[in-house]
Amino acid sequence: MAIKLINIGFGNIVSASRIIAIISPESAPVKRVISESRERGMLIDATYGRRTRAVIIADSGHIILSAVQPETVKHRLQASDIQVEHESAE
Repeated sequence: MAIKLINIGFGNIVSASRIIAIISPESAPVKRVISESRERGMLIDATYGRRTRAVIIADSGHIILSAVQPETVKHRLQASDIQVEHESAE
């Protein structure tokens, strides 16, 4: 089984199999989740000081902030799925 890695911007990469959700950071509940994870030391900020556009929730409980749009991360995730399916068909 190959490990699929997803680029979440600025050279940062996350294991696709560990992603539970990719959400927008705009709502108050998501902001609260970010704040609580920062207090617990479970926040990974991969924005390089830029505006947070996507919040990635991992199965380990880590919250990952990305400066890439959620749709972009989704497309990268789907593209890696298609590539793996194509390679396994050969």
